[in-house]
Amino acid sequence: MARATIGLDVGTTAVRAAELRAGDPPTLTRFAQLSLPPGTVLAGEISDAETATQVLKDLWHRGEFKGKKVALAVANQNVIVRPVEMPRMEEDDLRGALPFQVADYIPIPLEEALLDFLVLDEYMSAEGDPMMRVLAVAAQKEMVNRFVDVVLGAGLEPIAIDVGPLAALRALADPVPSLLQERQAEAIIDIGGGITNVIVHEQGTPRLVRIVLAGGNDLTQALATELNMDIDDAEREKISVGLQPEGTPVPPGSATIIESRARSFIDDVRRSLEYYRTQADAVPIAHARIVGGGSRLPRLAERLASALRIPVAEGRALDHLNVADLGLTSEQLEQVAVVASIAIGSAMET
Repeated sequence: MARATIGLDVGTTAVRAAELRAGDPPTLTRFAQLSLPPGTVLAGEISDAETATQVLKDLWHRGEFKGKKVALAVANQNVIVRPVEMPRMEEDDLRGALPFQVADYIPIPLEEALLDFLVLDEYMSAEGDPMMRVLAVAAQKEMVNRFVDVVLGAGLEPIAIDVGPLAALRALADPVPSLLQERQAEAIIDIGGGITNVIVHEQGTPRLVRIVLAGGNDLTQALATELNMDIDDAEREKISVGLQPEGTPVPPGSATIIESRARSFIDDVRRSLEYYRTQADAVPIAHARIVGGGSRLPRLAERLASALRIPVAEGRALDHLNVADLGLTSEQLEQVAVVASIAIGSAMET
């Protein structure tokens, strides 16, 4: 990590930036976030570049950031993360061979994709051949270029393009202890406005990365549409009503709408973890943590725990950092801890 680095998260409902100063642990020296007008970012992709650029300029002024170089995180349906097994090779050789090795795994034409990789581990095959597991990442060039143009338009310089779920993992992961010294994994569920990142990791090594096109904004939009509310009132209604305790009757009206949309979302997460559990090298998932603005839905952790059959707790992106005086109240810091994982994790990347 450089002396001071800035991570940038352009989400569905807000833009967030976090500045870290190098150290062990790093220190969060600045954090700022601003809401985005509805429709500026849809399903993790920029649809109104002019508005996004202006909000980003305002964010830099509001947060009093001095630096201009940023690590930018992206996550949407045009970002593909897949584990790939291949013969062991040196990094330079791997970079050259990657397009040929991942062609069957990436549903984006290779000439339209930016490719990168993370070596997960090395092993010997049953036949005695040296092999390696690689996490291959592909992102559509056109989509990335739209983000880059917005960042440049705001007077900033993108020095790294990060992947949202991997940034969240970087900010939140810690070893999963086992008294019996058996292998265990942890699930991290980062619930944004329009995108949810589902990550299963084993002591910080990602074993499953899924980008789900669903988030807290789906519930808000459903309330606004079906009850003829404006967005702000619908958001307040969502947080006020929340999910009902499991096994209790669901009253009609907003509670029924929230229940229906949340059940679909929980099923998406459950299917992701069930897919992981079917893998030959899967290890038991000890517990899950939820973060992101969408995680604040009352009783969501309780309902996820029941559906996933593992303990589920709230995560905090500030647990592995020193925090400078940000001029925030303790309540505001708790909110930062919930929503800042991608911005913080991206700052850790550079």
